[in-house]
Amino acid sequence: MDSLLLGGSVFEVARPRLAGFRRRRSAALRVAAQAGEPDLSVKVNGLEMPNPFVIGSGPPGTNYTVMKRAFDEGWGAVIAKTVSLDAAKVINVTPRYARLRAAGSNGSAKGPIIGWENIELISDRPFETMLNDFKRLKEEFPDRILIASIMEEYNKAAWQELIERVEETGVDAFEINFSCPHGMPERKMGAAVGQDCDLLEEICGWINEKATIPVWAKMTPNITDITQPARVALKSGCEGVAAINTIMSVMGINLDTLRPEPCVEGYSTPGGYSARAVHPIALGKVMQIARMMKEEFNDGQSLSGIGGVETGNDAAEFLLLGANTVQVCTGVMMHGYPLVKKLCEELKDFMRKHNFSSIEDFRGASLPYFTTHTDLVKRQQEAIKQRKAIRKGLQSDKDWTGDGFVKESESMVSN
Repeated sequence: MDSLLLGGSVFEVARPRLAGFRRRRSAALRVAAQAGEPDLSVKVNGLEMPNPFVIGSGPPGTNYTVMKRAFDEGWGAVIAKTVSLDAAKVINVTPRYARLRAAGSNGSAKGPIIGWENIELISDRPFETMLNDFKRLKEEFPDRILIASIMEEYNKAAWQELIERVEETGVDAFEINFSCPHGMPERKMGAAVGQDCDLLEEICGWINEKATIPVWAKMTPNITDITQPARVALKSGCEGVAAINTIMSVMGINLDTLRPEPCVEGYSTPGGYSARAVHPIALGKVMQIARMMKEEFNDGQSLSGIGGVETGNDAAEFLLLGANTVQVCTGVMMHGYPLVKKLCEELKDFMRKHNFSSIEDFRGASLPYFTTHTDLVKRQQEAIKQRKAIRKGLQSDKDWTGDGFVKESESMVSN
């Protein structure tokens, strides 16, 4: 047991799983990489993946068929759609998505999709059905990483029953949905927890008291300072954090019907915004969390970056900020499961360009270059001062030398 002092209260966090993580190694990871070929494999909280690309929780992980397809295509890991004990309370509507397009070329109104909104709830499939899917997947893919996303009401017994029953299926880790911006906040679920650090601390305590496999806390961006809940989750025993979930949004108003989108029987509700347009926001949030983790925690905790990933370069940006893995959800909905092959090849191209042989060669390399505005001003003033000194040339006749005479003369020429 570890004693933690949080919010003025002390509670015990059980840590039996730290010595007992499953360490599986796929045949692909045992094969030596070809000479000069970048190695995309990663090891996160004791879990080994052939590449850092993870199916994010949502429609791409909603049942056995689609999760099997993800493994067959080569995704590094799969996070299933969020489950809870009572799926009978989950009733989805359709349409439940809306898209935002950039302006098209030659005046076309239909350019590329840059934003995507959903008002979709967690899994509406019976809990037992999802458990059977997890068991079947782990039987067929024992060396691949399957992560269960879970969410429950504010009830310790329910949370711990959910953890126990899901763990029995053989899943490799949990991702806790503390971040869904819509649906059932009145039941203290999703972002309603991630936005309340006291509530988050308590529920993380319940979870880590019971779980014996790694736990990732998925963070909401719909908060002023995302480092606060991330810090609480890690101090409460979670092995990692994932960021970001979708951003609360209203996609738009149909100017012909005057009704909001997505439109269900003439009405709508705010939903979660994703896709390329959120990528810069996600990078900013991940950067903040990564800096906090580097300053306050050891290297044992992990960070999973999420938001607008459609290319290998998008992924490289998250990794350069310190992420261990990169999740893709909306990108799969737009481009399909084979997208992972393109992501892997493009990431390898980036690595070849910089002569990186592994993800760890460059993970977090860009993080030290973030500073304060005050420091930027100081750095620029110093740089200008140095440039002026160089342009000015010799300060005195005594500084002339014989060997460097020509260069010294050129240093004082203006054209």
